[in-house]
Amino acid sequence: MNKPAAGKKVVKKKKTSADSQRPQMRIVTSDVCAACKTPCHRGMDYLKRMSTPGAIGCGVPCVLSLPPAARPVAAFVKN
Repeated sequence: MNKPAAGKKVVKKKKTSADSQRPQMRIVTSDVCAACKTPCHRGMDYLKRMSTPGAIGCGVPCVLSLPPAARPVAAFVKN
């Protein structure tokens, strides 16, 4: 007769990186950056590159599409 070991601890399963959700930024184009009320360095650099004739771009990640707790404060342009 096998008895369960007395005092055996229950081990919790660790979360894998696939289980946790990270905030994702939306990819926006230069027209969205031009109309933005809160310009950021990355968006202004992208807008400058796309304003040259013949420029081809795929967009830039928008910092404003992150939740407020995950937004980097240093990313915004100070007026």
